[in-house]
Amino acid sequence: MLAERAMHGYELWAELQRREVQEWASISKPQIYYSLKKLETAAHIEPASRGDPSLGPERRAYRPTPSGRRALADALARAEWATRDVPQPFTTWMVLSWQARPRDFAAQIARRRRHVLDKLAFELAALESIVAETSPSSDAAMVVRLAIRQHEVELSWLDDVAARQRPG
Repeated sequence: MLAERAMHGYELWAELQRREVQEWASISKPQIYYSLKKLETAAHIEPASRGDPSLGPERRAYRPTPSGRRALADALARAEWATRDVPQPFTTWMVLSWQARPRDFAAQIARRRRHVLDKLAFELAALESIVAETSPSSDAAMVVRLAIRQHEVELSWLDDVAARQRPG
């Protein structure tokens, strides 16, 4: 986000909240300040010229250095971004669900369906907001469309799971 514009820690936190980062990453306010300190120590960011130094270091706006931009580009070129899968807890539950009582199995499937429907509604609203702020073909809009399709596929799959006959 510092590549978009110079910001201080609180601005970064506020922008992450506005972008609802908690939907895809776990980032705390202290992590923001810790990361800024690490990035500055590594010379990947530097204080930007704007801002009032009398406001203290917590209000110092930062921007990326040329080495910081290179480090980001190098990190984004790593293969694991495209080849690593993180298992969802529900997938693990599904593999173990053959041991669940039938009523508990049905309740969990219904609970998951409600959860996915809530996520789908959230993503549809987010897409509308992103398109209004950027464009229909922005990277952010494309990522949200992927999430929407994944939710739609999971809903169809949950219907198939719920319809099958389970022993017990």
